[in-house]
Amino acid sequence: MDLGDIVQMGTQLFKERLGDQAGEMDDNSLMDALSGLLSNEEGGLDLSNIMSALTNGDLGSIVSSWIGSGENAPIEGSQLSELLGSDQISAFAEKLGIDTDTALSGLTDALPNMIDRATPEGESLLDQVGGLDGIMDMASKFFGRS
Repeated sequence: MDLGDIVQMGTQLFKERLGDQAGEMDDNSLMDALSGLLSNEEGGLDLSNIMSALTNGDLGSIVSSWIGSGENAPIEGSQLSELLGSDQISAFAEKLGIDTDTALSGLTDALPNMIDRATPEGESLLDQVGGLDGIMDMASKFFGRS
Protein backbone atom coordinates (compact mmCIF):
# COMPACT_ATOMS: atom_id res chain seq x y z
CA MET A 1 0.00 0.00 0.00
CA ASP A 2 1.47 3.35 -0.99
CA LEU A 3 1.31 6.62 0.91
CA GLY A 4 -1.59 7.88 -1.20
CA ASP A 5 -3.75 4.90 -0.26
CA ILE A 6 -2.80 5.24 3.40
CA VAL A 7 -3.60 8.96 3.41
CA GLN A 8 -6.92 8.37 1.64
CA MET A 9 -7.87 5.80 4.28
CA GLY A 10 -6.74 8.21 7.02
CA THR A 11 -8.90 10.94 5.49
CA GLN A 12 -12.00 8.78 5.77
CA LEU A 13 -11.17 7.72 9.34
CA PHE A 14 -10.52 11.33 10.35
CA LYS A 15 -13.86 12.49 8.95
CA GLU A 16 -15.72 9.54 10.50
CA ARG A 17 -14.23 10.33 13.90
CA LEU A 18 -15.25 13.97 13.68
CA GLY A 19 -18.74 13.24 12.38
CA ASP A 20 -20.72 16.49 12.18
CA GLN A 21 -17.64 18.48 13.22
CA ALA A 22 -16.05 17.60 9.86
CA GLY A 23 -18.84 19.58 8.22
CA GLU A 24 -18.03 20.37 4.62
CA MET A 25 -14.32 19.59 5.01
CA ASP A 26 -12.84 19.01 1.57
CA ASP A 27 -11.27 15.55 1.13
CA ASN A 28 -8.42 16.93 -0.99
CA SER A 29 -7.55 19.56 1.62
CA LEU A 30 -7.58 16.92 4.34
CA MET A 31 -5.45 14.55 2.26
CA ASP A 32 -2.94 17.35 1.61
CA ALA A 33 -2.83 18.22 5.31
CA LEU A 34 -2.35 14.56 6.34
CA SER A 35 0.34 14.10 3.72
CA GLY A 36 2.12 17.18 5.00
CA LEU A 37 1.88 15.95 8.56
CA LEU A 38 3.29 12.50 7.82
CA SER A 39 5.50 12.85 4.73
CA ASN A 40 9.20 13.35 4.37
CA GLU A 41 10.79 15.55 1.70
CA GLU A 42 10.74 12.67 -0.80
CA GLY A 43 6.98 12.22 -0.35
CA GLY A 44 7.26 8.94 1.54
CA LEU A 45 5.85 8.12 4.95
CA ASP A 46 8.09 9.77 7.55
CA LEU A 47 8.47 7.34 10.41
CA SER A 48 11.41 9.17 12.03
CA ASN A 49 9.31 10.80 14.77
CA ILE A 50 7.46 7.58 15.36
CA MET A 51 10.70 5.59 15.47
CA SER A 52 12.15 7.97 18.04
CA ALA A 53 9.02 7.45 20.16
CA LEU A 54 9.88 3.76 20.37
CA THR A 55 12.57 4.67 22.87
CA ASN A 56 10.36 7.09 24.80
CA GLY A 57 8.68 5.33 27.73
CA ASP A 58 4.91 5.02 27.53
CA LEU A 59 4.66 5.93 23.86
CA GLY A 60 6.93 3.06 22.89
CA SER A 61 4.38 0.38 23.68
CA ILE A 62 1.60 2.35 22.00
CA VAL A 63 3.50 2.93 18.77
CA SER A 64 4.85 -0.63 18.75
CA SER A 65 1.26 -1.91 18.75
CA TRP A 66 0.54 0.11 15.60
CA ILE A 67 3.46 -1.32 13.64
CA GLY A 68 3.12 -4.81 15.04
CA SER A 69 0.58 -7.44 14.08
CA GLY A 70 -1.71 -7.16 17.13
CA GLU A 71 -4.50 -4.79 18.07
CA ASN A 72 -3.71 -1.07 17.92
CA ALA A 73 -3.39 0.55 21.34
CA PRO A 74 -5.32 3.83 21.69
CA ILE A 75 -3.53 7.15 22.01
CA GLU A 76 -4.65 10.31 23.80
CA GLY A 77 -4.49 13.73 22.19
CA SER A 78 -1.74 14.87 24.56
CA GLN A 79 0.34 11.82 23.69
CA LEU A 80 -0.21 12.46 19.99
CA SER A 81 1.04 16.03 20.45
CA GLU A 82 4.12 14.63 22.16
CA LEU A 83 4.65 12.15 19.33
CA LEU A 84 4.21 14.48 16.36
CA GLY A 85 4.94 17.82 17.99
CA SER A 86 2.42 20.47 18.96
CA ASP A 87 3.66 22.81 16.21
CA GLN A 88 2.97 20.14 13.58
CA ILE A 89 -0.50 19.51 14.99
CA SER A 90 -1.24 23.26 15.06
CA ALA A 91 -0.11 23.66 11.45
CA PHE A 92 -2.27 20.68 10.44
CA ALA A 93 -5.31 22.19 12.18
CA GLU A 94 -4.68 25.61 10.65
CA LYS A 95 -4.55 24.13 7.13
CA LEU A 96 -7.99 22.64 7.73
CA GLY A 97 -9.48 25.67 9.46
CA ILE A 98 -10.23 23.73 12.65
CA ASP A 99 -9.02 24.06 16.23
CA THR A 100 -6.21 21.92 17.59
CA ASP A 101 -8.47 19.86 19.86
CA THR A 102 -10.67 18.90 16.93
CA ALA A 103 -7.61 17.96 14.88
CA LEU A 104 -6.28 15.80 17.71
CA SER A 105 -9.65 14.11 18.09
CA GLY A 106 -9.64 13.04 14.44
CA LEU A 107 -6.00 12.03 14.46
CA THR A 108 -6.32 9.76 17.51
CA ASP A 109 -8.25 7.29 15.33
CA ALA A 110 -6.71 7.98 11.95
CA LEU A 111 -3.00 7.85 12.78
CA PRO A 112 -2.83 4.42 14.46
CA ASN A 113 -4.73 2.89 11.55
CA MET A 114 -2.58 4.67 8.97
CA ILE A 115 0.63 3.42 10.60
CA ASP A 116 -0.85 -0.06 10.92
CA ARG A 117 -1.68 -0.06 7.20
CA ALA A 118 1.84 1.14 6.39
CA THR A 119 3.09 -2.17 7.82
CA PRO A 120 0.97 -4.63 5.80
CA GLU A 121 0.15 -8.25 6.54
CA GLY A 122 0.98 -7.84 10.20
CA GLU A 123 4.71 -7.73 9.48
CA SER A 124 6.25 -5.46 12.04
CA LEU A 125 8.55 -2.71 10.83
CA LEU A 126 10.79 -3.74 13.69
CA ASP A 127 11.07 -7.25 12.25
CA GLN A 128 11.79 -5.91 8.77
CA VAL A 129 14.82 -3.90 9.88
CA GLY A 130 16.27 -6.09 12.62
CA GLY A 131 14.45 -4.90 15.72
CA LEU A 132 14.78 -1.65 17.61
CA ASP A 133 18.56 -1.61 17.13
CA GLY A 134 18.05 -1.87 13.37
CA ILE A 135 15.58 1.01 13.37
CA MET A 136 17.85 3.23 15.45
CA ASP A 137 20.82 2.35 13.22
CA MET A 138 18.78 3.15 10.12
CA ALA A 139 17.60 6.45 11.63
CA SER A 140 21.11 7.47 12.67
CA LYS A 141 22.44 6.77 9.16
CA PHE A 142 19.56 8.69 7.64
CA PHE A 143 20.27 11.69 9.83
CA GLY A 144 24.04 11.39 9.36
CA ARG A 145 24.85 10.33 12.90
CA SER A 146 26.67 7.07 12.28
